[in-house]
Amino acid sequence: MATDGDIRVLVAIDLVLSAIFSTLVVWGLSFVGSLTFSWVTVGLATLLLALVTYLAVLR
Repeated sequence: MATDGDIRVLVAIDLVLSAIFSTLVVWGLSFVGSLTFSWVTVGLATLLLALVTYLAVLR
């Protein structure tokens, strides 16, 4: 029998991967001049992406 795993580990992995992806996206957008890079923007993008991922995949 397979277990689903600990939800805390899944949420932690989701946050880490969302933070990495959000940092790259915000940096890329600032590189082309569409957005100014700031850690607040990265944080908001991370939370939004993690929430969407949680709702789409884990629930």
